[in-house]
Amino acid sequence: MSYRMRVLANALSPIVRAAFTHAQNPVPLREGVDWAARLSVPVTLSTEVRHDALGFPGLWIRPPDVEEGRVILFFHGGGYVAGSPQTHKRLVSRLAQLARRSVFLPAYRLAPEHPLPAAFEDACLVWDALLASGYAPQDISLGGDSAGGGLALSLLSELCQRGTPPASAFAWSPFTDLTLSSPSFVSNAKRDHFFPVERARDLTQMILGDTDPNQPQVSPLFASFPDGPPVLLQASECEILRDDAVRMADHLNRQGVEATLSLTHGAPHVWHMFDGFFPEARQAISETAAFVIAHDPPLN
Repeated sequence: MSYRMRVLANALSPIVRAAFTHAQNPVPLREGVDWAARLSVPVTLSTEVRHDALGFPGLWIRPPDVEEGRVILFFHGGGYVAGSPQTHKRLVSRLAQLARRSVFLPAYRLAPEHPLPAAFEDACLVWDALLASGYAPQDISLGGDSAGGGLALSLLSELCQRGTPPASAFAWSPFTDLTLSSPSFVSNAKRDHFFPVERARDLTQMILGDTDPNQPQVSPLFASFPDGPPVLLQASECEILRDDAVRMADHLNRQGVEATLSLTHGAPHVWHMFDGFFPEARQAISETAAFVIAHDPPLN
């Protein structure tokens, strides 16, 4: 673990944990994600094209040396109650540059105004819009962070069952089990830099509404992935969501999916957001870009 990551994570930990502990509605959570985004990834942004290209609210990120014909569909995190394409555009710009491809960041509906499975329904609509715009399933890679990582995996299950899987998928610190049954919610309760585990149940009540947390549309840990493509899962070994990734990797492997699990020691949740501040962030994003490139099928 680098010295810079240890110092920054420890400095932010009491601030972020206090914010989550006392938040009673999504407003302060949304403000917190916006604040964190302003600190993240000090990188020159690539060209942006607004949502009219797909007819769905969102943001295109196009690096200067983009490889035409391929795209990453990336779902932002924020616990299904916060975050937006704007909060993640700098992070995704770095990924786009390293992977040399365009990325679309959809602005899916958020809870509690729109409880799950609204986000999943939007994810399906965005996928269909990409296909209608001319992309083939094998031209697309799915990804996301935190709740967005779980959303990407839920969409992946749906696409596998349709018989139209993407080229690959990846998830950073994914939230895959909304029943909150992962052992790391207990074992990492005091080690997680950001999240007070005692508020996790409040969050799921806010985002689920009347939806059963066992449904695969909201908890991909309980989904099926027939003939699924390669999947990369990254998580911190000390976050409460660690075992959401560990169990997800095992679940995928048992179904014959080539799932790669990468755990980083001592990192905060979605440490990728701190690219430019400590080396582990760039390493994780670079690993993802290399994974996506390595699993590209030939262009038609």
